[in-house]
Formats: sequence, C-alpha cells, structure tokens
Amino acid sequence: MDFNVRKLATDAGIFFSRAVQFTEEKLGQAEKTELDAHFENLLSRADCTKNWTEKIYRQTEVVLQPNPGARIEEFLYEKLDRKVPPRPTNGEILGQFMLEAAKEFGSGTPYGSTLIKVGDCQRRLGGAEREFLQTSSISFLIPLRNFLEGDWRTISRERKLLENRRLDLDACKARVKKAKAAETKAGVRFISPAEHELRVAQTEFDRQAEVTRLLLEGISSTHVNHLRCLCEFVEAQAMYYSQCHKYMLELQRELGRCPDSLDVNCHPASSPTDPSAFLPLNSPSPLETDALQIEEVQPPASGTRKAKVLYDYDAADSSELSLRADELITVYTVPGMDSDWLIGERGNQKGKVPVTYLELLS
Repeated sequence: MDFNVRKLATDAGIFFSRAVQFTEEKLGQAEKTELDAHFENLLSRADCTKNWTEKIYRQTEVVLQPNPGARIEEFLYEKLDRKVPPRPTNGEILGQFMLEAAKEFGSGTPYGSTLIKVGDCQRRLGGAEREFLQTSSISFLIPLRNFLEGDWRTISRERKLLENRRLDLDACKARVKKAKAAETKAGVRFISPAEHELRVAQTEFDRQAEVTRLLLEGISSTHVNHLRCLCEFVEAQAMYYSQCHKYMLELQRELGRCPDSLDVNCHPASSPTDPSAFLPLNSPSPLETDALQIEEVQPPASGTRKAKVLYDYDAADSSELSLRADELITVYTVPGMDSDWLIGERGNQKGKVPVTYLELLS
C-alpha cells in the first residue's frame, strides 16, 4: 500500500494541536478570534434552516408514504441507482379486489353491480393518489433533499475549513505573543517567522470567511426556492383532494339511483356537511315529514335575504332547487322548517336548498 508516512504524521500532529487548542478555548485558557455579529446571525440562520428543512422533509415523507418498509425499499433502490418498481396504491388494490369480487358474485346482482361502481371509484382514487405522490415528490421533496445533500454539505465543508483557518490564526497569534515576550526580555527587536506566518494565516482566514459568508447569504435564495416548492405542494394537494371529492360525488350520485326495493342506505349526491347525506334513500326529507308543499309556500313580508351559492347542488327531487356555484338567489325560512334547510328562489323557480351550500349575505 503506497502512502506518505511523513504527510500522515504531519496531518496527525496538526489534528492533535488543533484538538488541544480547541479544548483550551473551551476551558478559557486560550484566546479565540470572534466572528462579527452579522456573521454569527448568518450561521444561526443557516443552522435553523437546515434543522427545520430536515424535519419537514422527513415528516413529508411519512405523510406521503406512511409505510416505513416502503420508504426503506425506495431508499435502497435509490442508493443502488436503480429504478423503483411501480407499486399500486392501497386504493387501487382495494378497487381491484372489489371488481374481482363482483365477477364472483355476479355483476347482475345488486351487490355485484354496486361493487363494480365502488371498485371503479376506488381505482380512480388510487390513481389520483399516485399522481399526487409523484407530483409532490418532484416539486417538493426532491428540492428539499437537494438542499440537504448538496448546498448544505458545501456550507458544512466550508464552515469546517473556516474553523480550521481560525484555529491556525489563533495559534499564530499565540506564537507571535510568545516571540514578542522573548524580544522584550532580550531587548532586541527583529521580524520573527511567527509574524510572517500570522500575516499568511490572517489572509487565508479572511479569504475563507468571505467564501463562507457568501454561501451563508445564499440561504435567502434557498428560502425563496423552498417557498415556491411549498406553493406547488399545496396546489398538488388541493388538486388531489378536489379530484377525490369529485369522484366521491359521482359515486354518491350513482348509488343514489339504487332501486327503491333495496334496503340499503344509498345517499344522494351531497357534500359531507349536507344534512341529507346520511339519510336512507327512502326516508323523507325534514320538510317532507312536515307535509310542507313547496308550491304553497309564500315568502314572508320581511326576512328574505340574498345568498351566494358556494358549490353546485343537484336537486334530489322536485321539491328541491338545483344550484350552481357563484350564483345569487333569494332565501327565507318558514315556520316548522328544519334549520339545515331554507327555501330558495331564482326567478320563477322555487325549492328547498341546504344551508351548508350557501353564504348568506347581509
């Protein structure tokens, strides 16, 4: 094995000397060159950025992939520089099981036909989840990881080098101080090699401090980049949940057409906050239980209000009024009416509307 013994011994000696000097500084037995307040603030900001970026990155991984075994598998494939094999999402697996079960039970049976509808919806939900995971990884996770494995490693390396330059500078200062003490005692003044070493060490320290400062100031650009990535992550998340909501509304509409003879709780199309969402298909609405006839309802002399529609709503029957997002309608209540519903009017059209779909205007 070919190696330079002299260089190895020299490096070991330098390492030992720096370790001793560092220990003496901690014990207050040696002077230490202090960095200016601005530089210290930059160092503190960089450390804070690294720590929180690491925490956010790790927790985002957990949110996107809760299975630790799958995360380890992806990590190993990445380290081996191999492509991660495609893995179906849980929703896709569930959907496939439902479709296979429907074949066994018979697609013409009520249960089998419903399994087909739900299974197809689960597969679409799983596909939306897959797209969300891929988009989030590219737009958010990878930039954070690139910072931790790229920019931060460079900053750490230059900071370590700066610390070594500072230790060398302080060691030269100590030697100059000793040399001056010896000169004073001898009564002779001459330029010692220690002074020359001090000038060289000071130059190298100043140069390294400038390089490190520029890297630390680049943390501001990192924050800007991570802000953009964060916004893209939020957009991907909003798109994913919007798709899921859309698919579930479509599924609820399909299940709302279940035959009346079936004793199942098929819910009409509605949002999770719709008060009718958890009523059985054959159950009367709150207004119908009071035998309220919409055609006979008259608006009160006072108490009508304007309301803005927040979401589209398809009327379940002739007693309800279909709504379209962002339109304005007139609403009012009548005695004996359930608090979760109002009477809505649009021109000559009139019908019940759920309160949760409206923003009441003053």
